[in-house]
Amino acid sequence: MATSQVASTNPAADPSLWLERHGDYLYRYALFRLRDGSAAEDAVQETLLAALQAYRDFAGRGSERTWLTGILKHKIVDHFRRASRQKPASQLGEESFEHPELFRDEGQWVEHWRPERAPVDWKADPARLCEQTEFWEVFRECLSPLPERVASAFLLREVDGLDSAEICEVFQITTNNLWVMLHRARAHLRRCLELNWFRPGLLKR
Repeated sequence: MATSQVASTNPAADPSLWLERHGDYLYRYALFRLRDGSAAEDAVQETLLAALQAYRDFAGRGSERTWLTGILKHKIVDHFRRASRQKPASQLGEESFEHPELFRDEGQWVEHWRPERAPVDWKADPARLCEQTEFWEVFRECLSPLPERVASAFLLREVDGLDSAEICEVFQITTNNLWVMLHRARAHLRRCLELNWFRPGLLKR
């Protein structure tokens, strides 16, 4: 079927409207994961180019935005893979981001949570949180201090749902490296969200 025929029978497949309809969404999606405006713009441009080359196979089946987002997700993973080739896993030691004040440093329960800083039950509905723009703004602020690869690994695992083996392949790291990175990210994010969203009146003891 000719390109013009696809566009005429399925207006949603008109590439000339993609940037207008989905550009802002795709850019925000990429920026949240890449944390770099130029890299996000490049990923969106690569996505639209790849979609233009393949949209006749799409032919309007399903959601156009979901289809474009799926392509963008692969472009983001490609970005991380290229970046990992430039920064070998041997440099992971530079990416440490510990919170020693959260854990005991001596005694029988060394490296366990300090009682006064242990996680609390947030009593939150995850589905409702995901619908709140203000929550994601706080989440982004909490994410920003994390080293780039630590934050990226966390987002790929917990937000985008990639499995551990794929993430290890992308970043060229071991399973143990990944576990350490995720542990650091979770500890930091939990404390930051607790202080800035769930219990904003809590003193930073």
